[in-house]
Order: sequence, then structure tokens, then C-alpha cells
Amino acid sequence: MYRVKEAFYTLQGEGAQAGRAAVFCRFSKCNLWNGREKDRAGAVCNFCDTDFVGTDGQNGGQFETAEALAAHIRSLWPDAPGQPYVVCTGGEPLLQLDAPLIKAFHEQGFEVGVETNGTLPAPEGIDWLCVSPKADADVVIEQCSELKLVFPQSLAPPERFQHIRAQHYFLSPMASPSVPEGGPDPVKQSNTRKATDYCLAHPRWRLTLQMHKIIGID
Repeated sequence: MYRVKEAFYTLQGEGAQAGRAAVFCRFSKCNLWNGREKDRAGAVCNFCDTDFVGTDGQNGGQFETAEALAAHIRSLWPDAPGQPYVVCTGGEPLLQLDAPLIKAFHEQGFEVGVETNGTLPAPEGIDWLCVSPKADADVVIEQCSELKLVFPQSLAPPERFQHIRAQHYFLSPMASPSVPEGGPDPVKQSNTRKATDYCLAHPRWRLTLQMHKIIGID
């Protein structure tokens, strides 16, 4: 059984794949926060801005088999030229993503991307692995396609993750979770400046912004 909060076709908004068309498959549940606002302050990850609770989102639901979920995701891809690409995200997708589902996605013609907090081992067969460490959680993945760190995190400076081997290293400025979508966010403005300064002083890292929020798409 796979539980999916929502699935939708859009453009990847950040990181090395920014601007690429993709179907996002957002799995329910996370191992660093239960998604309840009343428990946010005590969570390992207390700055999440994503709703991943339940299966009631756009194109969400419960899927008995890997083949059923892969077919559902395939139905969201347009009938047009271009390599199909699915981004498995969450919540924490590695609580549910497994080898049979990766195989089913591949059989539907998809490249498989994953956005994970890195605290769980990744199954074989993933084509693009983005690790985004959270707070002081222990990261067990030591090699990935891209390392994307929300910045700043007082308990997790970028230097802590310098042992992780990646093709790309990104800093994403932390926003305030209490600011409405599209509203003025002085916290994010300040953190963008801090992230810019850090990238200039440590050129291994690159700045990434949430393009999808800037241009107003999902």
C-alpha cells in the first residue's frame, strides 16, 4: 500500500533540475515531524512549509500496488515529446519508495528523482537523488546527485555535511513557515543575503531559489 498526499505536473523549481517538467509524487508521512502544527516546535524539523498529512490532496490517494501508482503518475504526464520525469517527495518519500515502485516507474518510461532528508537508506535504481538534511538529524546517505541544505540551520552548518559526496551543492534560504504564500518575508530576505554571502566565501556551494514560488506555480 502506497499513500500519496498529492501528485501534480509542474516545473521543478529549484536545484540542478530547475525548470524541468516533472510529475511530483508527494508521499504522506515524515519521520522528522508528524505534520501537526501543535507539535511543530518540538519536531526535529520545525521549519517545514509543506502539507504531507493524509491522502486528500490533488490526485492523491491510496494505491495497492506499485503498478497502480506508476500508472496513475503516468496519466499525469502529457502526450508530447520529452523524457518523462517523476520526483518522489514528501514528507519523507523513502518511508514508502521501494524497489518495486522504482521498477514500475521505469517500466512506464520515467526517470526517477527523489528528494529526501537523507536519514534512511536509498533503494537501488534511483536516477537523481537530492539529499536535503534537516536540523540535527543523522544522515546515512553519503553519496547523492545533489546536496541541498536549507540555510541557515543553527544545529547544522554546511561544514557538517562536507563528507557527503555530491555532484552539486546548494544552499536554499530558509523562509518563515508562518508567512502566507507570496507574502512579504523579511526572514527569507535576510537569509537570502546570508546564503549569498556564504556561497561567495565558500564557492563549492551554489545559491538556489524557489523559482516556482517566485513565478507563482505549484
